[in-house]
Amino acid sequence: MANKERNNTIRHAGIIDSIAEGHVRVRIMQAAACAGCQVASRCSASEAKEKIVDVVSDGQGLQVGQHVVVTTTTGVARMAVVLGFGVPLTLLVAVVLAASLAGWPEEVAALGAIASIVVYYAGLWIMRGHVSKKVAFRIEGL
Repeated sequence: MANKERNNTIRHAGIIDSIAEGHVRVRIMQAAACAGCQVASRCSASEAKEKIVDVVSDGQGLQVGQHVVVTTTTGVARMAVVLGFGVPLTLLVAVVLAASLAGWPEEVAALGAIASIVVYYAGLWIMRGHVSKKVAFRIEGL
């Protein structure tokens, strides 16, 4: 079972950038392992050489400059992709389709679709505290 759990874990080595109230910022580096990851094509960590990840942690036992590993599960990564890209795309298509079927002009349908995306992302931002509990990273020492 430990091997199965390890296969479902996404890991990125990094260095602690800063430690603040309840948050640890870790600078992660793109690794060669990203190429073999199932979600690499949709993961923002695989798009750049360096990213800053904000991890909810009290920072106890950690210090700036320390080498750590940031982990999450593939299930969490999939949920992040669905929330960030899947739901908005579905919403966009649904609004355009509904507006077109209702006989609205294309311009109004397009503006309505854009407005729905703005409202969705605003709602996601407002709910970020709740979402961050479900879409979370963990820190492991090296």
